[in-house]
Amino acid sequence: MKIDDALNKTAGLPVGPQQARTEKPADNAAPVANTNSSKVQISTLSTQLQALQNTQASSAVFETKKVEAIKLAISEGRFQVNSEKVADGLLETVKDLLNARKR
Repeated sequence: MKIDDALNKTAGLPVGPQQARTEKPADNAAPVANTNSSKVQISTLSTQLQALQNTQASSAVFETKKVEAIKLAISEGRFQVNSEKVADGLLETVKDLLNARKR
């Protein structure tokens, strides 16, 4: 396997300090006009999406107390896995994936 020196072959990228950019920004850039005549309107769909995002952000994705109880049960060796429930869930997921693939 041959290893290329890809940095030397890449045009425009500085390889060492001798190739670093020495250009300075132009001092004659046009000043930005500060006008208050611009108007921005948010569509109703955008407003609805923003409200939905705020609702989602404020609600918890999981119950912290329940997670802590499960962590404690695992660390104490009291947590029991229901293998039938896990197998049923796995089979349902596979069925859903196969049905989605057929569409």
